Amino acid sequence: MTDIINNKKRRDFIKGTSAAAVGAGTLAFPMIATAQTTSLRFQSTWPSKDIFHEYATDFAKKVNEMSGGKLKIEVLPAGAVVKAFDLLDAVSKGTLDGGHGVVAYWYGKNPAVALWGSGPAFGMDANQVLAWHNYGGGKQLLDEIYDSLNLEVESFLYGPMPTQPLGWFKKPVKGPQDLKGLKYRTVGLSIDIFTKMGLAVNALPGGEIVPAMDRGLLDAAEFNNASSDRLLGFPDVAKVCMLQSFHQASEQFEILFNKKKYAGLSAEQKAIIKYAAEASSAEMSWKAIDRYSTDYQEMQTKQGVKFYKTPDTILKAQLQAWDEVTKAKSEENATFKKVFESMRNFAKRTAKWQNDTSVDYKMAYNFYFGGKK
Repeated sequence: MTDIINNKKRRDFIKGTSAAAVGAGTLAFPMIATAQTTSLRFQSTWPSKDIFHEYATDFAKKVNEMSGGKLKIEVLPAGAVVKAFDLLDAVSKGTLDGGHGVVAYWYGKNPAVALWGSGPAFGMDANQVLAWHNYGGGKQLLDEIYDSLNLEVESFLYGPMPTQPLGWFKKPVKGPQDLKGLKYRTVGLSIDIFTKMGLAVNALPGGEIVPAMDRGLLDAAEFNNASSDRLLGFPDVAKVCMLQSFHQASEQFEILFNKKKYAGLSAEQKAIIKYAAEASSAEMSWKAIDRYSTDYQEMQTKQGVKFYKTPDTILKAQLQAWDEVTKAKSEENATFKKVFESMRNFAKRTAKWQNDTSVDYKMAYNFYFGGKK
């Protein structure tokens, strides 16, 4: 009899436990299914038609998909909320949760930030500058600058850019003397380089450049690459593009987050953002090779654009102007000097390594495609 009673108690206990488990599961399941989504409103510094804005949405797409819907970044084009050059302040103040641009745009805050995007970078290409940023102390220095300016932002640099052209002109330039007096668009420390070389420089966001050239407010201008330049309409206002320049030879993109908003994310969400930026860096560089080369070719064959190599005399004049500009900036700005020397020390080792170990790819190209003389 005792065994029967005990068995009944066990059965009742198991039933109760099972019911409790089912009930707990019923209560827990909706919590998982309706996990809260954190929405982040971003703005780029680029027109919606520019490939740069596409890069911004590529990053957002990775974050949105990798987070399984727990993070949702919406990317608006330049001007949707604030003007391109006002993005940094808007993100810092929380007007925007984040944004996509370039560090050189914040030149007016402290000229030191433009070292990440302007000048010859001591012979480093854009990927090496990113290596310095991530492994040579650059990130810590940029964070220090933002903190000193009371800017509440979290910054991620990514996306090595190919060497940018000298720009678009009405006719080919053959030497430094042809540049003097020209009304020219550029940004960052490039303003100082070209001012030193005798040009009248005007800093304009990407979407305003071609209209200014069309109205005669600019004689010449640079923006960035074949795809962006074509989409922005440069071939409609000029038919000459001078390739190669030291003014922005090693630039990269910046992804910004409002610091308070970023701090409120989980460790998992922060990791997703970090690795999405790194993945976007690789994808951007591959996409650029495909798209830029296509637009470069089609501007020649379909739009009558003539491309010329910038003469070495102009390139050497840029280096000389850069030397004078950076010497003066280092003397008057301790932060500028600190960043400049950090970059120099990293480049002395890494650029030598790259120059010594990289084969001459142009030799191989000419072997297959150069034709016979």
